[in-house]
Amino acid sequence: MHIGGSTIGLRQFANKDTVPFHNAVRESLEALQPFLPWAHPGYSLEDARGWVESRPLAWENADEYSFIIYSLTDGQLLGGMGINHLDLLHGIGNIGYWVRTSAQNQGVATEGTRLIAGFGFEQLGLSRLEIVMLTGNSASRRVAEKADAVFEGVQRNRLLMAGQPRDACMYSLIPGDL
Repeated sequence: MHIGGSTIGLRQFANKDTVPFHNAVRESLEALQPFLPWAHPGYSLEDARGWVESRPLAWENADEYSFIIYSLTDGQLLGGMGINHLDLLHGIGNIGYWVRTSAQNQGVATEGTRLIAGFGFEQLGLSRLEIVMLTGNSASRRVAEKADAVFEGVQRNRLLMAGQPRDACMYSLIPGDL
């Protein structure tokens, strides 16, 4: 599946993405580490391979829908995003995203959030998408706000980081927001 925007596209992971994905994560570890537990100093090619190879089954089982963010200009891998933590009974999912350091502050995550929200509402039939981030993650908060997500408040002890419960901001999108 491919979803095209004005400057970026989203597509499902393929085995050919392992090395570029690994390189993008390694480039971005300093920015990712404080907020994403999987982004650790020892992030290896095997870690990337395991992630990439697990994506088709997660998609097939409707556990989560993961995408590569890529440049429509040159095809460069710009980051990753997905819809996970699905609650199909209530039509809810969670949007997660990250953008490689060299592509940050260019609207990549904002455009991607709008594209993936459209996918969630139109293709998956969801009625609510949540974006949850640590309170100190100002870059992710700006993305959510620029994507017209509504700030719903701070949830106490919402996320676990380094084994410790941490407060998180909750934003949401519903179909009428797009």
